[in-house]
Amino acid sequence: MTQVEAYAALGPGQPLVPWSYEIQQLQPNEVLVRVRACGICHSDVHMIDNDWGFARYPLVPGHEVVGEVVAVGPLVTHLSPGMRVGIGWQRSSCGQCEDCLRGQDHLCDQSQGVITHGHGGFASHLAVDARYCFPLPNELPTEAAGPLLCGGITVYSALRAAGMGSGLRIGIIGMGGLGHMAIQFASRLGNHVTAFTTTEAKAREAAQLGAHDAILIRNDQPSRRPDRPLHIILNTAPVPTPVEPYLDLLASDGVLCYVGAPTAPISVPIFPLLVKRRRIMGSPIGSRATILEMLENAARFGVLPRVETFPMSKVNDALNRVRQNQVRYRAVLLA
Repeated sequence: MTQVEAYAALGPGQPLVPWSYEIQQLQPNEVLVRVRACGICHSDVHMIDNDWGFARYPLVPGHEVVGEVVAVGPLVTHLSPGMRVGIGWQRSSCGQCEDCLRGQDHLCDQSQGVITHGHGGFASHLAVDARYCFPLPNELPTEAAGPLLCGGITVYSALRAAGMGSGLRIGIIGMGGLGHMAIQFASRLGNHVTAFTTTEAKAREAAQLGAHDAILIRNDQPSRRPDRPLHIILNTAPVPTPVEPYLDLLASDGVLCYVGAPTAPISVPIFPLLVKRRRIMGSPIGSRATILEMLENAARFGVLPRVETFPMSKVNDALNRVRQNQVRYRAVLLA
């Protein structure tokens, strides 16, 4: 039995308070992890506030976890006590459906989230299906690795699904928690990156992160065209943006991909899709195989989120800064 000391929301929108629970016994396929660091994602805020309508309280948020394995179930053979691991959004999947069998378990209809179907990483420990607990390369520091397991895999998986290899022209809309990692992945894997952002200061930061060009957004539209049409545009912005101006910047067979969830429906003109065979897609997190690939590339090419760290005891201060968009670019709690 393990006594877990956590921080939980007892109701929608409430500040987090100390709360404890017991893990009586690990399931045969589970692993128990001692939390060393945990990122704060906007999805944690949405769950605390029950914006999506399925939060269950007491709610222990946290799904960008870095920690140390302290115990494993009898069926777990690839992890052992003492290993440093990361845990992201997904807790489990059925393992039997068509999506799971083709290696796309993150699309499983029975997929379970770390904080939607259990308690998360704003805590001393958590237990999770060992399939969704990933050994971390030594090159990834504990305080920065967590956001890669959610925001990092979200943008990496989307870019891969949209066709990213190397030698392409890729646009990134937004320079926030997702966009600043997308710029790094796209540029360091050998692509020409154009950032679309709202301020000169963010344009300069985009260049420091690896963007080759930056186009300012004025009145919700790009202020100019890139020198050549783009093969992929990844929209990381969580607010509604007009579709047509960005479709018009795509090359033939270009892809406009959404990972930021707009707060209102988008209007899509069909003619720009027809004439150049363009397409629009969305993308969630990534499969286990893609997560391992992402971690390997992040370590090899030095892709790291920029983080601000807070003691776990200051969780409400950190959450308030995230709510007010005062963190550049990711907040991380340290145990």
